Amino acid sequence: MRIVIATDAWSPQVNGVVTTLRQTREELGHLGHSVLMMTPHGRRSIPCPGYPEIRLALLQSDEVAETLQMFAPDAIHIATEGPVGLAVRHHCVRWGLPFTTAYHTRFPEYLRARAPIPVGWTSALLRRFHSRATRVMAPTWSTQQMLESRGFGDVAVWSRGVDTRLFCADEPCQYDLTRPIWVNVGRVAAEKNIEAFLNLPLPGSKVVIGDGPDRERLMRKWPDCHFPGYRFGEDLASMLAGADAFVFPSKTDTFGLVMLEAMACGLPVAAFPVTGPVDVVRNGVTGSLHPDLEQACLQALSLNPAHSRAYAESRSWRAATEQFLAHLAPIGKPRPATPQMTRLAS
Repeated sequence: MRIVIATDAWSPQVNGVVTTLRQTREELGHLGHSVLMMTPHGRRSIPCPGYPEIRLALLQSDEVAETLQMFAPDAIHIATEGPVGLAVRHHCVRWGLPFTTAYHTRFPEYLRARAPIPVGWTSALLRRFHSRATRVMAPTWSTQQMLESRGFGDVAVWSRGVDTRLFCADEPCQYDLTRPIWVNVGRVAAEKNIEAFLNLPLPGSKVVIGDGPDRERLMRKWPDCHFPGYRFGEDLASMLAGADAFVFPSKTDTFGLVMLEAMACGLPVAAFPVTGPVDVVRNGVTGSLHPDLEQACLQALSLNPAHSRAYAESRSWRAATEQFLAHLAPIGKPRPATPQMTRLAS
């Protein structure tokens, strides 16, 4: 099968959406499918307001039409609601091509965390964007329920996985810090609610791995907390494995892929009982969910790390990708691809 995946989130961005799409593309290749990623890479773009590291592509309609015609896809999936997603959606609607979409990010809540924009307004815009999709893929059951309560139709669960070969406890970082060591990983931005973690009167040391628009401010406000910046691959896995517990204060994530990565390294998770954590964390087994985040943290320390690792081992990218395939909407009789398809693929 030839599959187009259109996304505004792509390298060099660092987030769960990019990780999910990269792993899905890799698994699709292992399963014998051809994938064309339509991304901002190599296209004219402008920086996203408030997030200059995110580039918004200036994609022309005729460019989309030419690319899709040459690749001749059997299925089209639109992963994000940005300029790339909008351009591909417009083409599909205009030419009557079925497509699927995904709800990766709670943009209404993200925007509300940064500006006084009512959640209902943004939800209405997103509902319109996804309304023409054959199916909307949500990462968790609770996200599915939330979308359906907001009037989204044909919502199905497309879950996530973790690379347990990379994320493991084999080579833990030897921190020169007072224990217990509490770690958080992700974009350092208002919607991630990191201050709820930094404000806690916890014993030991706090480490925030990642970068973003709020990092410099938080470093000044909490000089005793450690902000090593972005870490990747084995370096990230080592830093996770060397900690004692993973703290996930976000209330706006649809999944929270970093929680699975932390569990694969043997860390229990402390989080609020909200969308994302309630689907990913087994309360009292792989982590602790509590409205009082301090209590969740202290309870998490008493849990068996082996339970976190065992749970992560049950969440494979292969199983998640098979879910993705089952939800796709076939276009119909495939058209022959041209020689340019290989050149266009990225």
